[in-house]
Amino acid sequence: MSKNLVQFMIEEQRQIPGASDDLTGLIGDIVTACKQIAHSVNKGALIGVLGSAGSENVQGETQKKLDVITNELFIKANEWGGHLAAMASEEMDDIYPIPAQYPKGRYLLTFDPLDGSSNIDVNISVGTIFSILRCPAGSIHPTAEDFLQPGTEQVCAGYALYGPSTMLVLTTGHGVNGFTLNNDIGEFILTHPNMTIPVDTQEFAINMSNQRFWEAPVQRYVDECVKGKSPGGREKNFNMRWVASMVAEVHRILSRGGIFMYPFDTKEAGKAGKLRLLYEANPMSFIVEQAGGMSSTGRGSIMELKPTGLHQRVPVILGSRNEVERVVGYHKEA
Repeated sequence: MSKNLVQFMIEEQRQIPGASDDLTGLIGDIVTACKQIAHSVNKGALIGVLGSAGSENVQGETQKKLDVITNELFIKANEWGGHLAAMASEEMDDIYPIPAQYPKGRYLLTFDPLDGSSNIDVNISVGTIFSILRCPAGSIHPTAEDFLQPGTEQVCAGYALYGPSTMLVLTTGHGVNGFTLNNDIGEFILTHPNMTIPVDTQEFAINMSNQRFWEAPVQRYVDECVKGKSPGGREKNFNMRWVASMVAEVHRILSRGGIFMYPFDTKEAGKAGKLRLLYEANPMSFIVEQAGGMSSTGRGSIMELKPTGLHQRVPVILGSRNEVERVVGYHKEA
């Protein structure tokens, strides 16, 4: 009989030093939020949730109605359970302390409630990304500073993919497992145990419209992939993919290999990268590395970075190990 997520987490919890029922309970609350989000995404225009909300988030990005709705769903599902001390989201300027009427727990939660929301109006897969950290001992009233922990300190990371089927993929540091939502019974069932990323690939994912802004190592790598077996290229031909949804990109890499890049570029002065460290780059790096892949900024490990702000951006290169190592090698040569 296939395990559901609760059964899996109880067994997983026994392998995590110092873990308590709180972690299983927190993941249960996150699962509730993801089910609610999946329902809203699935209904789309039928319930009037498509289109712009007419507002911007702290990054200056135009919010979709579903950005606002899913952020609220995530907060409401997780604030009351007694597992969290505070939350931080892509859609909020500052942290969200757990309200005084609810008990406080030992964990911090960061999340991107609707990754790839620019795709929502054209019915392309989107997702939710989350990361769980321990609240520092003695921190009674958490501050933003308490969230500024390197990715190596993550207790759990995961994402939900709202595609043809709804999936939840997560790691607690003991490999990566995927669960598919069975709508008939309302449960996530283990369908993809021990997911691993092939070390070699013939697919790369990057936004080619930014090519003129890339640094030389990335220019060199992509040029070789595009040329393939032609002179000046590689020993094999490559295919290119680009969905503009990090969840969809990473899920494809977990399923069949590949490399995803949102590297440093000079398009916007003052921005170190496009993707946010705490609730995009770190959790996805944790998942990818637990699946045998590799992640890097091009110059060093993503998860070893000490964050300097809640919404810090970083370059991201992750996926099949041999290709990521090649890109990192080109950076070192440069």
